[in-house]
Amino acid sequence: MGKGKGNKDRRVQFTFPSLSYRCTTVEVTLRDASVTSAPGVNWYVGGHPFYSTSTHKLYGELLHSVARTTIYELDDGFGSAGKLRLCSPEHLAPVFLMWPGRIFDVNLLDAEEPEVPMMDGSALPFFSRLRREAGVPQELSFYDAPVRDEWELSRPGEAAYGCVRIAPSEAFEVDYRLTSVDSAVSVAIYSAEDLFAEFMARTFISEKDYREAREAGLLAGVDESCGLLLPDGSANKNLYRVDEEPARHKVLDLLGDIAFVCPSLPKVRIEILNGGHVAHHQIVRRLLPYVALRNPSQVG
Repeated sequence: MGKGKGNKDRRVQFTFPSLSYRCTTVEVTLRDASVTSAPGVNWYVGGHPFYSTSTHKLYGELLHSVARTTIYELDDGFGSAGKLRLCSPEHLAPVFLMWPGRIFDVNLLDAEEPEVPMMDGSALPFFSRLRREAGVPQELSFYDAPVRDEWELSRPGEAAYGCVRIAPSEAFEVDYRLTSVDSAVSVAIYSAEDLFAEFMARTFISEKDYREAREAGLLAGVDESCGLLLPDGSANKNLYRVDEEPARHKVLDLLGDIAFVCPSLPKVRIEILNGGHVAHHQIVRRLLPYVALRNPSQVG
């Protein structure tokens, strides 16, 4: 497979609005793995180390919450109230699945505005630019995950609104269904080519929810170009970039939440009805005991 362009470190910056800020920058430096430097993704906030996938057993030390995006916090003596925050990595993290044998240093340059830029609401701009530096995608990395479980999704005092089922599989497979926008997709990931459709899928929101969020002071950084804006009362599938784009984007979010731990995919089949980041992190917790980057020396 491709090895990139020489051995020199390569650096790429993405500057664009994020969910909350009109301008944020994330810098990605690509380095070649070696005998002394293991492959993986190293995340920094304002230059301070935040999390490294090469030490994924420390993932449990991160605090996480959800507010339309994934938010991680680390007690590290920096930032507000002694914590570093890292927000919205879920559209960038899946891109690193394409090169599991390489090293990526990812730095959110402003510790006061620690959000990954939204770009167009998909992973495609990140992949397209990094592809020019990293070269041909490598063979994907998978790990065995003998997890078998199912549970309902609900809020305290309310009836269940969805459910999750997970079982072992030969690759990474997902059935994702969203009743709110009548979108459903079945995805089987065996190779890098299988990820492209998910990378293209944009985040989405209805016009009503968008107006209400802006009136409440939320989504201050973004506009209609940062995702798929769905007119009220209709799925409007003719606006989709790829078929079943809303469900595919939820698969992208799931890939991002899993890949943030380690650029390797579990061999599982996951069925999700009306999920989101909360459900994804429930899945991640069940996968953590089995996470591994398999045979990176054989990749590339």
